[in-house]
Amino acid sequence: MRNLTLNSQKIFKCALIVYAVIFLAGILCAFIFGVSFDINFSGGTKISYAYTGDLETADIEKTVDGVLEQNFTVTKSTALAGDTQTFEISLIGKDALSAETQEALTTSLEEAFADNGILLYNSNSVSPTIAGTFFAKSLVAILITALLVVVYVGIRFRKIGGVSAAVTALCALVLDILISFFVCVIFRLQIDSNYIAVVLTLLGYSLNDTIVVYDRIRENERLTPDKTIDVIVNDSINAVKARNFVTTLTTFCAVMTIVVVAELFGLTTLRSFAIPMAFGLLSGCVTSLFVASPLWVVWKTRKTKKKA
Repeated sequence: MRNLTLNSQKIFKCALIVYAVIFLAGILCAFIFGVSFDINFSGGTKISYAYTGDLETADIEKTVDGVLEQNFTVTKSTALAGDTQTFEISLIGKDALSAETQEALTTSLEEAFADNGILLYNSNSVSPTIAGTFFAKSLVAILITALLVVVYVGIRFRKIGGVSAAVTALCALVLDILISFFVCVIFRLQIDSNYIAVVLTLLGYSLNDTIVVYDRIRENERLTPDKTIDVIVNDSINAVKARNFVTTLTTFCAVMTIVVVAELFGLTTLRSFAIPMAFGLLSGCVTSLFVASPLWVVWKTRKTKKKA
């Protein structure tokens, strides 16, 4: 890995093509299947029931369909200890279920599956107004974080062009966020509060990798002022690539462990966090090495030509 010399500019062009293909696939999936939002963002109702024995999702859906007129989804899951099995009924819409409807639903399930010990586990309803407010606050948190990122990078790397370094780092972060978003769309995962946690984590993680590259660029620019900017950047990327690859791979393996556990036990809350996080980590490694810095070279080169 250390002896392999990479051409950052060539990889930069290839990376942009790959990102364009992924974004196109995500946009197509969004048009075909739509984007699934959690009730915290769109409003609706979630009702969970505990049960024993074996239950088929199709049987649950048939029973629920006889009571509810709205569209719904049924998701089964098992606790990590294996002692509690639950299924969750989700309804996305403007009107929350009334207490009478919830009671009728519970009664129907208890009668249909009398041998499975159906027990109301949890019930949660969110109005569209509250959901919209929560969604707006989440966006504000992301925007404030992004603004702080730009300010921090701009100040720290002002000697090599603070504004250009900050903007190109932000472009890389935007790509990471879009990758995690389109992964949720392609894998039909809900956009929920876990996704906001993913975005904020990626902002910090990917930025850290980009700062490592910028630090090496700043050092090499001071030590080898006779070299052109593209050579300095390429040398800097090759100097830190092994560190970035190993760090990302270690974190990726840890997150993939969470993905495996989520798939084995049907833990939707873990799945909606771990899967976009795994792809976001890979994207963060690519963008920090082969997008932010090469894009910065393009910026600096054009600015130099413009002055000339």
